[in-house]
Amino acid sequence: MAVSSPDLKAFLLATPFFGGLSDASCDLLVSMLVERRFGAGDTVVAEGEPGRSMFVVHSGELVVSKLGGSGRIIRMASLGPGDFFGEMTLIEMQNRSATIVAQSPTLLYELTARQLYAYYKADIYAYVMVMQNINRELCRRLRRADNRIAELQMLHASQ
Repeated sequence: MAVSSPDLKAFLLATPFFGGLSDASCDLLVSMLVERRFGAGDTVVAEGEPGRSMFVVHSGELVVSKLGGSGRIIRMASLGPGDFFGEMTLIEMQNRSATIVAQSPTLLYELTARQLYAYYKADIYAYVMVMQNINRELCRRLRRADNRIAELQMLHASQ
């Protein structure tokens, strides 16, 4: 179901994904979103499966995990309201890189690759803003990962 409401628009404008968009550009993007609800314990996306959409978290808590070499599940991150995920599949057109599981009842808004392409065709300036917002978030995540790797290297060296 596509959605649109002033409260949703205000929420989305406060998220990193929608930063810098004009009212008209935001309205168009909001009109493309599809509401998705998940219960506690539901898998939203699974590592390795094809993915052609991304999600913005409106409410709920989710856990990001990856399957380790020994078959062990490794918890990577937690997500909450305002976070987004799945953008990597829209950029690189590869399978999902992690599993995302809802830890509580969760409300997400989905944007598919096809909708993002339609957004590009309709408003290239806004599309560039969205891509810059995605790139900023990817850079923040890469910096956090770099810091974690450095901390692990220091821990390993001290043992």
